[in-house]
Amino acid sequence: MACLGLAGLTFAEDDMSHEAIAKRLEPVGELCLEGQDCGTSAASAGGDTTGSAGGGDMGGEAVYNSACVACHDAGVAGAPKIGDSQAWSTRLEKGTETLYSHAINGFNAMPAKGGNPNLSDAEVEAAVDYLIENSQ
Repeated sequence: MACLGLAGLTFAEDDMSHEAIAKRLEPVGELCLEGQDCGTSAASAGGDTTGSAGGGDMGGEAVYNSACVACHDAGVAGAPKIGDSQAWSTRLEKGTETLYSHAINGFNAMPAKGGNPNLSDAEVEAAVDYLIENSQ
């Protein structure tokens, strides 16, 4: 009977190592306030921050994967899914400028710039273009 108790302690000791405890206590995310560097400076270092294309701007796919994928892959809160040509065709009837405006400024449940205020307008437009190209 004592052996069974010791065997259980062995597993508990593994779960109580400093590394295991630290891993369980790691934050699941970070709070990023407007005006702070929220991890995008490396991607846009030396890039044009005025919103024009060129420089170190992230491409559409990279922006999509960093800011858009969570909602547009699953259709969260009515977001049109990437690849859903019918959903995107009705939105394209309003014109790409309207889509750009909605993505940059926010629309319905979608936050401005997909929730990342550090993205340039050109990066957001590139993400919209990526979504459209992969949904027709």
